[in-house]
Amino acid sequence: MKLNKTNNTESFSRYEFKYLLPVKKANQIEKEIKNFMVLDKNALKNKKKNYFVRSLYFDNEIYSNFYEKVDGMETRKKFRIRVYSAIEKSTSPIFLEMKGRINQRTYKLRTEINKKHVNYFIDNENINSLSKIYSNKNNVVNHFIYDTIKKKIKPKVLVDYDRRAYHNKSGLLFRLTFDSKILSSPSQKLFDKKIHHFKEVRAGFKVLELKFERSIQPWFHRIIQNYNLSRMSISKFAIGMEKSGFGQETSD
Repeated sequence: MKLNKTNNTESFSRYEFKYLLPVKKANQIEKEIKNFMVLDKNALKNKKKNYFVRSLYFDNEIYSNFYEKVDGMETRKKFRIRVYSAIEKSTSPIFLEMKGRINQRTYKLRTEINKKHVNYFIDNENINSLSKIYSNKNNVVNHFIYDTIKKKIKPKVLVDYDRRAYHNKSGLLFRLTFDSKILSSPSQKLFDKKIHHFKEVRAGFKVLELKFERSIQPWFHRIIQNYNLSRMSISKFAIGMEKSGFGQETSD
């Protein structure tokens, strides 16, 4: 899970395993991992010990990114704008992120963007302004501009959820997250006051994500065996697209 910072861009590469769990089983597993892991500092900031995540995902009119995911393409990528608040006046940082996969490994690049520039990313007519505002050395913005011009990507779906995150006590690069109350809605805005039709994704379940650089810890292997866990390639983006009426639902 190496994190590199260059030219205002954060990047990392890691393995990600995902599990769709009934709430009761997820809660049982969460109790067990506390012997080996500690809460992420962001989860400690509120009483519920979790934090809010909002992502505005982009795709084109033929849903290229969606179908790359559905078809299980070994090399694929998607763009999203991510913020950790649903309140427009919040001081939470806003990020442009490019997340993809090469073979079995997941990579992510992200850069913080100014709130007053968010509409430049959303409105294609302002796309040329981005290259003037952000340095040509900013790889995330450059990739985004390219896909906006060549693939005609636009904002399609908004996905919200609550996340509780843990990291390994030993300091090894090993991270677990529990995502719940996953909601989605078609939207072309990051903060849209007119949205009143969020649909719950996978009601009654939590998504457990395991993120690591090299290998799974032995104690988590025991949890996999004891709880008979089966990996799924579940995608909040893909399911959110389907729930919003774009394409077909998948768990490839």
